[in-house]
Amino acid sequence: MTATSDFLIIGGGLAGARAAEALRREGFDGGITLVGEEPLRPYLRPPLSKDYLQGKAEQESLFVHPAVWYRDHDVDLVLGTAATSLDRTHHNVVLADGSRRPFDRLLLCTGSTPKSLTIPGADLDGVHYLRRMEDSERIKEAFAGSPRVVVIGGGWIGLETAAAARAAGLQVTILETAALPLVGVLGPHVAQVFAELHRSNGVDLRCNVEVERLTGDAGRVTDVTLGDGSIIPADLVIVGVGITPNVALADEAGIDVDNGIVVDEHLQSSDPEVFAAGDVANAFNRRLDRHVRVEHWANAEHQPAIAAMSMMDRTATYDRLPFFYSDQYDLGLEYTGYAEAGDYDRVVFRGDVESREFIAFWLAGHRVLAGMNVNTWDVSKQIEAIITSGLAVDANRLADVSVSLEDVRA
Repeated sequence: MTATSDFLIIGGGLAGARAAEALRREGFDGGITLVGEEPLRPYLRPPLSKDYLQGKAEQESLFVHPAVWYRDHDVDLVLGTAATSLDRTHHNVVLADGSRRPFDRLLLCTGSTPKSLTIPGADLDGVHYLRRMEDSERIKEAFAGSPRVVVIGGGWIGLETAAAARAAGLQVTILETAALPLVGVLGPHVAQVFAELHRSNGVDLRCNVEVERLTGDAGRVTDVTLGDGSIIPADLVIVGVGITPNVALADEAGIDVDNGIVVDEHLQSSDPEVFAAGDVANAFNRRLDRHVRVEHWANAEHQPAIAAMSMMDRTATYDRLPFFYSDQYDLGLEYTGYAEAGDYDRVVFRGDVESREFIAFWLAGHRVLAGMNVNTWDVSKQIEAIITSGLAVDANRLADVSVSLEDVRA
């Protein structure tokens, strides 16, 4: 790449902002344009279901950079405009306003979109999804006049918004199709901790249920009807049933797509001039020896630096272990590693599960695949070291709090 090259970043979230930052930090002095669909400059999304939703964080604290940063670093920030098509032949992206933005290298940080309900009544007023800052603000405002809240979906967003609603003193019901919330992510033993957490905080948690329809009065939701005929009154419905990666731009341009934009360990797509990072990137991780798409903050925070280096024709590899965190009521957690159902054969607990101060380890044989520390702090680096070493551990020593985490090997 030459000093006169133009780099284009599509996606005005954390990943896009970090990519622009990394390019300038690494000495790229060509043109950088960052296009965002939202009217706001890039901001952090995790607080939207946590501190910001609970009124504990000011809006300004969510922005990745001050407004002047983009001017001072010569980044052309184009906001409030969606990218509608990618012309790989002529190296430009068409925006919704009809303009074309040229590029020598393109980084797609297009993120994801919440999955929508497809049942009768899904379009009633009072039904909310949480993805953007304006969504969080609308839900926060709705809390004031909505004593009865129904959360559809027991994933991270659903549980965090339920905790925020309870903190606001509201009556909360969580509806989950699976046997437990988060059971697909954490497995039944650890998922049970979160079921008990919410029930102990006054949530009516109903699992193994199907939502049949929403009904309303004068266009506003009033009830949720379940498959068994049960009717739950609702002044406010929050939907958190998963997200879909925004791959249309890449897919329609003929770039390889499979559960996200498929990229290698350098975050380069099937088109050598196009890269991807963040929620939308299904990236090969050499440490895990598989492609992984992670819908959490850490990828959007750390992948862009690797993408920036690769765009500049420098050798860089993304091999970080997946990481995420959550805060619900008085419970805080950090999860490090990767353990899908079928990957592990047992879970080992270290600490006191009943008091919710413990570490859970997911093991395949004698090797640790992932670890989650709950209300137990300053141990994530040790957990990461155990996982990345690949060495066998003694499960009894791993569970014994009197044995240091540095001394649990078999």
